Amino acid sequence: MPGISARGLSHEGRKQLAVNLTRVLALYRSILDAYIIGHLSRFMALGLGLMVKSIEGDQRLVERAQRLDQELLQALEKEEKRNPQVVQTSPRHSPHHVVRWVDPTALCEELLLPLENPCQGRARLLLTGLHACGDLSVALLRHFSCCPEVVALASVGCCYMKLSDPGGYPLSQWVAGLPGYELPYRLREGACHALEEYAERLQKAGPGLRTHCYRAALETVIRRARPELRRPGVQGIPRVHELKIEEYVQRGLQRVGLDPQLPLNLAALQAHVAQENRVVAFFSLALLLAPLVETLILLDRLLYLQEQGFHAELLPIFSPELSPRNLVLVATKMPLGQALSVLETEDS
Repeated sequence: MPGISARGLSHEGRKQLAVNLTRVLALYRSILDAYIIGHLSRFMALGLGLMVKSIEGDQRLVERAQRLDQELLQALEKEEKRNPQVVQTSPRHSPHHVVRWVDPTALCEELLLPLENPCQGRARLLLTGLHACGDLSVALLRHFSCCPEVVALASVGCCYMKLSDPGGYPLSQWVAGLPGYELPYRLREGACHALEEYAERLQKAGPGLRTHCYRAALETVIRRARPELRRPGVQGIPRVHELKIEEYVQRGLQRVGLDPQLPLNLAALQAHVAQENRVVAFFSLALLLAPLVETLILLDRLLYLQEQGFHAELLPIFSPELSPRNLVLVATKMPLGQALSVLETEDS
């Protein structure tokens, strides 16, 4: 989504904060990262030389991340032999991967255990989450708020439709006091789509727009076969526009655990396909609300931190065309300007 102006900062100040965001990581020796396959963790550990602990609930994704760690280490060793003057020769530490589901309503002791003994006093921890899914973003905020060891936060949220209701939204007292603050599943799900990418698809008017109509037709079949099965995750079916509607429905049924050989009413499915333009129009109108809904969710998180006396800003850190979830919520327990001043002192 487009950037939100950071409150209380000039345009140049906001730009400088965005530029310095990755450098702020160097303030802290230990980083706690919520991730999927660990690209951010890998960069911070092997690229910046930081001690990083990564939390992920899926054992398969952790194993994949560990394989990628080893592949990168091997590539760095080869490059070091070819160009010893270019590649750093200091010891490298891969991220420490932990398989753990994090309860958004309770503190996770594993998150707070340091990877090394702090040299002086209490460990300083930075919590990060690059596209931390659903309640995981909420858990990061609560750990930041409750734990003195956690002194900074950098969070980019995702998958708002997976937020617990109640518990995941609203977080701030101010938003909870607004009339009509509720955000039903459909609105939160719509806020996760890529508005800029879809606008480009509309301009090209290619056959890929058929996807939404096919998915809507599949939903009618699922509801007829299993009325209690709501919002099943179908995941992406490749090259949808090259499939006949019945082929798509059969693949979709299999992905949600239903019999792909269920008898289909082809006439009804073709009638749904004939409504493709209306489905595209409806989806386009729904997407117009996406930035508004995402803004409300993110401002609620910002206000939640500010209500507790913390210093927080929302900053656009890359183009929404690269990723639609491009706003990072940065928070510290000292003024952001002071945090950057400490960084400049330590750098010098």
